[in-house]
Amino acid sequence: MANKILFKADSRGYANHGWLKSHHTFSFAGYFNNDRVHFGALRVLNDDYVKGGNGFGRHPHDNMEIISIPLEGKLAHQDSMGNDGTISVNEIQVMSAGTGVQHSEFNASEVDPVKFLQIWLFPNKQNVTPRYDQIQLDPADRKNKFQQVISPNPDDAGTWIHQDAWFHLLELDAQRSLTYNFKKSGNGLFVFVLEGEAEIAGELLERRDALGITDTDTVEISTHKDSFVLFIEVPML
Repeated sequence: MANKILFKADSRGYANHGWLKSHHTFSFAGYFNNDRVHFGALRVLNDDYVKGGNGFGRHPHDNMEIISIPLEGKLAHQDSMGNDGTISVNEIQVMSAGTGVQHSEFNASEVDPVKFLQIWLFPNKQNVTPRYDQIQLDPADRKNKFQQVISPNPDDAGTWIHQDAWFHLLELDAQRSLTYNFKKSGNGLFVFVLEGEAEIAGELLERRDALGITDTDTVEISTHKDSFVLFIEVPML
């Protein structure tokens, strides 16, 4: 029988810095919960809102796989590898920090807010050469089907990271059902409902609720409303 851990939206850590409003699924910065440090290789899932003209100044990272998924607005990125550009809705950015990289992330607009997910995973290789990638996504590819956006394989769909992890996005119409099949035995699945309402592995999840699932090879999802859902399959370390 599958084991499940429910993460209700209102149980997340929260920081309000005025220019930044951030919900933390896992312990981060000033928020610490001993029961919510990580889910397997998934270390950080921050749901961020940044006001126009603001952002995160240049700061260092190492030995972490960092993923940014814009949900609204545009995010401006610069790093010590020479990358300089913007990331928009229906794009995804990955950065393997490896031996060390410095980067900054700012709202690309002086007026409108940017909303995005900041996700960190522990890598399966230490001290790799830092790398950056950014890809565009076609929303039609996730309409009532799983759209793979990240995998361990550079030749597979989406982009790739240094971890046996798979990310999928799904926009599922109301009153529809699908089955997620795990890519690797022994992995866990972290499901995050971005919008809508869905029953996942027998649990009702509403907007910004999440569910960690282990000890199974398949997970059923059925929707009560039109829903936008992120699936993160990771090793349980």
